[in-house]
Amino acid sequence: MFTKTLAAATLAIATLAAPVASAGGSVSFNVTPGNADEANAIRLGLALYGIAQAANGSAHVHQAGTGNGAGIAQSGHANQGVVHQEGNGHRGTLSQNGCDSYGIFQFGNGANANVAQGHGCQTGLTIQYGFD
Repeated sequence: MFTKTLAAATLAIATLAAPVASAGGSVSFNVTPGNADEANAIRLGLALYGIAQAANGSAHVHQAGTGNGAGIAQSGHANQGVVHQEGNGHRGTLSQNGCDSYGIFQFGNGANANVAQGHGCQTGLTIQYGFD
């Protein structure tokens, strides 16, 4: 059952991505937790990413490519933010206001994400693949 669902999802994404690839643009997946356990799993994943990247502090930007732009603004306490860019011409900004955890992961070329967390203790991920 899972294999059939995965195959169908892969085919659907490939079908939708083909016209986008030729015209330019991006494909984005946003992940938001449905309960506290899912939120904790995302927070743990971002913490492990930070450890693996030898991140120093609660904000981490990783860029591999040219022409990328990233920014993280944090106020309050216990924020955890990641902007990870691989490819060229990406733009990613993250604004957090206390007890927030979020990761933006961009691949390909020319992806754009702007995330604002303002009411505390929000969690999520954005995964993008950009096409030029």
